Amino acid sequence: MSNFFKIINEEKENFPRRGILKTAHGEINTPVFMPVGTQGAVKGMVHKELKEIGAQIILNNLYHIFLRPGIEIIKKAGGIHKFIGWDKPILTDSGGFQILSLSSLSKISDNGVKFKSHLDGKEIIFTPEDVIKWQSEIGVDIMMPLDYLVEYPSPYEKVKYALEITLDWEKRAFEYYKKTKPQGILFGITQGGIFEDLRKKSTEKLLEMGFEAIAIGGLSVGESKEEMFKIIKLTREIVPRGMPVYLMGVGKPEDIIRAVELGVDMFDCVLPTRNARTGWLYTHKGKVVIKNSAYSNDFSPLDEDCECYTCRNFSKAYLRHLYIAKEINYSILATTHNLFFYLDIMRKMRHSIELYEFNTFKENFFKNYKES
Repeated sequence: MSNFFKIINEEKENFPRRGILKTAHGEINTPVFMPVGTQGAVKGMVHKELKEIGAQIILNNLYHIFLRPGIEIIKKAGGIHKFIGWDKPILTDSGGFQILSLSSLSKISDNGVKFKSHLDGKEIIFTPEDVIKWQSEIGVDIMMPLDYLVEYPSPYEKVKYALEITLDWEKRAFEYYKKTKPQGILFGITQGGIFEDLRKKSTEKLLEMGFEAIAIGGLSVGESKEEMFKIIKLTREIVPRGMPVYLMGVGKPEDIIRAVELGVDMFDCVLPTRNARTGWLYTHKGKVVIKNSAYSNDFSPLDEDCECYTCRNFSKAYLRHLYIAKEINYSILATTHNLFFYLDIMRKMRHSIELYEFNTFKENFFKNYKES
C-alpha cells in the first residue's frame, strides 16, 4: 500500500471513497478534479482566482513546457512552482498523449519517441528515463511515465504492441525513479484500449513492478460509455484498496460522478476551460450554449443554483453580449463558472461520501441534469 494516500471514508471497498493524497506541496482531498494548465497557466484564470474557487492542484504538460520555455529556464527560476507562481501541488503528464495528438510529428522506437517540434520542426527525443529526470528536476509533485497511446479504434495486435512498448518504458522509468529517489510521486499508466485481457495484463504488470499509484490512460478517445466504464471497473477491481486511482482526461460531469461511484480518486480534463471559451457552459440543468439568440433577453443568472462570482453578478444576456462582442471578459467569467461548477461537484461528492450519502447526491444531481 502507498504511504502517501489515506482513505478517510468509503461506503464499500472499490466504491466511492474520500481520501487524502500527501504531496511535497500540500495535501489533496480526494476525489479531486485538476484544472489543466498545459503551458503553466489555466487559460482564462489567474492563480489567485483558481485558489479562491477551490483548485487544489493543477496539471502541466511536459511536452509543451519542455519546448517553451524549456527545462533549463524552469530550473534557473527555482523549479516549476516558483516559475509559474503556484505554491500548491502540480502534476505533469509525460508527453505520451502527444504521440497520438501529434502522430504525424512523432516516431516510436524501443528507446522512446522522437518528435518534430510543432513550433519549429526541431527534432527532440523523449526517453523513459529523461521524462522522469526532467519532471524531477523541475520539482513536480506527481509525475507520469512515458506511455504509448494509439487511436481508437485500433486492431487488437496494434494495441497489444503499444502496450508491450509502454510496459517496457514504464519498467525503465520506475527503475530510474527508484535509483534517483525524487520527491514526486510516480503513477503507473495502464493502457490496452478496450480489450479486457490487455487491460488486466497492464494493471497487473504495473503492480508487479512496484508502482504504488495507478492512472487509467487511453480512455475517452472515442469508445462508448459502456466500454469506458467496463474498463474502469475492471481496473478498480485489480488495484489494491489503499492505492490512489487517476482517470486521465475524463471528462464530462456525469462521467466523473459515475467514475467516483466506482472508486476513482483523481480526474483532469480540458472540457470546462475549452468549452467555456467556445460558449458551452455547464449548469445544474445541463449545458447552456450561450451564443444562442434565446439568451439575448434572458436576464436571469446562468445557473440559479451556483454560487460562483459569474452567477452571482451577471445575467445570461450579458454573458451572451460579451461572447458575441468577443470581449476577453467573457472567457474569464465563463471559465470561472465552468471550473467552479466542476470543483463544486467534487466538494459536494466528498461531503456526501463523508456522510455516507453518495447515492442521494447522485440521484439529486441527475434529477434535473440533462447529459451532454
